[in-house]
Amino acid sequence: MSDLPARVEIAEEGPREGFQIEKGPIATADKIALIDALSLTGLRRIQVASFVNPRLVPGWADAEAVVAGFTQRAGIAYTALWFNRTGLDRALGFRDRLHLTGAIALSASEAFSQKNLNRNRAGQLAAMRAQTALHLAAGLKVTRLGIMAAFGCNYAGDIAPAQVVATVADGLAIAAEAGITLTDLSLADTMGWATPQRIERTVGAVRSRWPDLRLSLHLHDTRGLGIANAHAALRLGIARFDATVGGLGGCPFAGQPGAPGNIATEELVLLCEEMGIATGIDLAALIAAGHLAERIVGHALPSTLLRAGPLSAFRRAA
Repeated sequence: MSDLPARVEIAEEGPREGFQIEKGPIATADKIALIDALSLTGLRRIQVASFVNPRLVPGWADAEAVVAGFTQRAGIAYTALWFNRTGLDRALGFRDRLHLTGAIALSASEAFSQKNLNRNRAGQLAAMRAQTALHLAAGLKVTRLGIMAAFGCNYAGDIAPAQVVATVADGLAIAAEAGITLTDLSLADTMGWATPQRIERTVGAVRSRWPDLRLSLHLHDTRGLGIANAHAALRLGIARFDATVGGLGGCPFAGQPGAPGNIATEELVLLCEEMGIATGIDLAALIAAGHLAERIVGHALPSTLLRAGPLSAFRRAA
């Protein structure tokens, strides 16, 4: 257990990830209310909107109104997502409210890239070269590489660690061509194929090649192993995770409607607390935000902690 981090950073993606997949419609005011509630929990990074084509993702047709409406709080980096120049231009209109950085995003599964973005490997590499140039021209720093489908794919099956390593190498090559240095690497279990053993193998393969890259994980709980995978990652010293309050969200292009989405932020916080790892997050306030999210979407969310409650109350009563 000596590799356990002393502190974990959690990037909350519930608003963006959740509202893109809910059938809705969800009122703009409700989206803002959830962001404001999350801002009071101690979270330091919250992804608040997605600037995407409203015909493809109607749940974010009101991205501008949401970003303009939430209450900014000091010390929180509010982020957003985009996939093309149109989305970037929309996001750039909110430089005063959003923490805007560029990233290189690739998929370890060419089949998923085809489903998600209608691009083969060559097309995706070309798109990322163009996007990197676009970000740099807009004055945005590009320091992060994200690898989707890093542990498996519903369309391609198992993804070997060697394929992830090759995809990371592609991303680093794009950065080198642009004259920039990437410092952060996110591995995403986009369709819930990860297991603790896969986490160990893939993280180990990447670390052995690039020990200086700061790793973060984006885990889905599609098959109920999300928190087990987070536990395995914590034991490896991973200190940065994405999560969503209540387990909001999921990938609309994964081919599994109704499957659970990301690991629930409150369950990850509880796990860290029980392992003696600091998060800086008020668990009670986070659970309250999770209940608010359930009221907004109008149904129960996957998080079991929202139903069972934290251990602290039972410890006090024992």
